[in-house]
Amino acid sequence: MPYHEFECSKCIPERKQHAVTKAPGEDLTSCLPKGYLNTIPGSISERGCAYCGAKHVIGTPMKDVIHLSHGPVGCTYDTWQTKRYISDNGNFQLKYTFASDVREKHIVFGAEKLLKQNILEAFKQFPDIKRMTIYQTCATALIGDDINAIAEEVMEELPDVDIFICNSPGFAGPSQSGGHHKINIAWINQKVGTVEPEITSDYVINYVGEYNIQGDQEVMQDFFKRMGIQVLSTFTGNGRYDDLRAMHKAHLNVLECARSAEYICNELRVRYGIPRLDIDGFGFEPLSQSLRKVAMFFGIEERAEAIIAEETARWKPELDWYKERLKGKKVCLWPGGSKLWHWAHVIEEEMGVKVVSVYTKFGHQGDMEKGIARCGEDALAIDDPNELESLEALENLKPDIIFTGKRPGEVAKKVGVPYLNAHAYHNGPYKGYEGWVRFARDIYNAIYSPIHQLAELDISRDPIPTDKGFATQRMLSDASLPEDIRASTTLRQYSGAYDSVSPLRDKTYPTFESRPAAAE
Repeated sequence: MPYHEFECSKCIPERKQHAVTKAPGEDLTSCLPKGYLNTIPGSISERGCAYCGAKHVIGTPMKDVIHLSHGPVGCTYDTWQTKRYISDNGNFQLKYTFASDVREKHIVFGAEKLLKQNILEAFKQFPDIKRMTIYQTCATALIGDDINAIAEEVMEELPDVDIFICNSPGFAGPSQSGGHHKINIAWINQKVGTVEPEITSDYVINYVGEYNIQGDQEVMQDFFKRMGIQVLSTFTGNGRYDDLRAMHKAHLNVLECARSAEYICNELRVRYGIPRLDIDGFGFEPLSQSLRKVAMFFGIEERAEAIIAEETARWKPELDWYKERLKGKKVCLWPGGSKLWHWAHVIEEEMGVKVVSVYTKFGHQGDMEKGIARCGEDALAIDDPNELESLEALENLKPDIIFTGKRPGEVAKKVGVPYLNAHAYHNGPYKGYEGWVRFARDIYNAIYSPIHQLAELDISRDPIPTDKGFATQRMLSDASLPEDIRASTTLRQYSGAYDSVSPLRDKTYPTFESRPAAAE
C-alpha cells in the first residue's frame, strides 16, 4: 500500500492512512485512502457540517421557498450565497436568507415562541411565497425545541402555506455528507406523494442531484425537452417545492450527483417502483452516452442521436482548439464529492489536462474508488486534507492549475497556482456541450493569463525584466504549437454568448405525438 505521509502531518500519524499514491499496476483493493470518518483531532479540517450539507447544498437551491435556519444568525449567514444556484424566478433563494437569531437567553429559556414569531413575520414580509423549509441547528437541537409542533400550529393558522422540517444539526454526521442523507430521507418521508401533478408527456423523469449551478439544470433540461421528455421535478436546483412533492409520479429517476442524492432515488425505487439511471452531464462523450441511455429507456433513441450530432458538430471544433493548447498541463482536482470522478478521466481525454492529484473533503469510499480508478498512475489521492497538506502537495506536484473551492483556491493563488472554482464555477454553466467548451476556455484563461505570469514575480526580491514586451494569451499559448495548428481554419475559440442560459427560458420545443395506448 503506497501510503503518502505529509511532512506537516508526521505529528498526526493517523493521517498517513488518508493519502495514497496510485502506483503502477495497483487495483482499488490496495490504493484507497480511508474516507468519510470523523475528523482526526489536530488536523484542522476544512469540512462543512451536516447542517451545511442539508441547507447549503440540497435545500437552498429550491427557488420558491423561504429557507429559515432555527439557530444563531451566523449559521444561516455562513450558508448564504456562496454557490451560484440561480433560478428563473428572479433568484429569490439567493437574494434572501432567514434566521430566527437564537441568542443566549433563548438557549436558557427556549426559542419556540421566537421561532413562531419569525415564521409569521417571514410569510407576512413575502406574501407571494407560501412555502418554507426550517433547518435545525446545533443550538436548537441541544435545547430540544419542538420545531414540528410549531410548524403544525402555523399551518393551522395559515392554511395556504406548507412547511418542511429538516432536522439536521451540524453534529449529525462527520461532514456535510451526513446532512445530504438527512434531508433526502426527510423530504420523502414528509412531502413526496402529497401533490398530484399534471402529466404532459409519455416520458416523465425526476432530475435528481442537480443544483443549477450557473444554469446547469436549465442546459440539461433543454436536452430533455428537445427529446419530448417532461422534467417533473428537479431535486433541487431551480426546483419548485410542490413539483418535488409530486416526485412519485415520474417514470424514471435520472441521477446526476450520486453522492448527494442517491438516497432519495433509492427510496423512490423501494416505495414507488421508480427505476434509477445514473448519468453524467460533463464532457462530450459522457454526456452523449447519458442522453443515449435516457432515450433508450423510453425507446426514443433517434431523438437523442439528432441532438448529439447537432451539438457535437457545433462545439467540437472549439473544444479541440483549447485541447491543443492545454495538452500536458497538470491539474490538482480538488472539488467536492461527485466532480472528483465526473471529471477525473474526461478532463484528460477531451482536454489533454493530466490529473496529478484528487481529493475530497467529505466523500465516501465509493467516491474515492471511482476517482482513483479514472485518474492515471502516480496521482496523489487525499481524504479530508487540511491547508498545510494542500500547500505541501502543491509544492511537490507543481500543478499548472487547481479546480477547487474558494477557500483553498485563494490559498493556492498566494503560492502562484491559478484556480477555477469547482463548486460554483467561474463563468459557467459547465454542463452540456457548450458548457464543456466554456470550462475549457476558463482553464485556458487561467493558465495563460498574462496577469498570472506577472503575479509570479516578487518585486521585493526579483529583478524587474526590461527586455520583455507586452504578452497576450495567444503569444503565451501558441509559442510552441505547430504552424498548422496555430493557423487552422477549422479549430476556433469559444464563440458563444456571455449569457447562454437566459435564451433557453423563452425557447419553444417541438410537439411529439403520443405513443399508442396499450391494447386492453
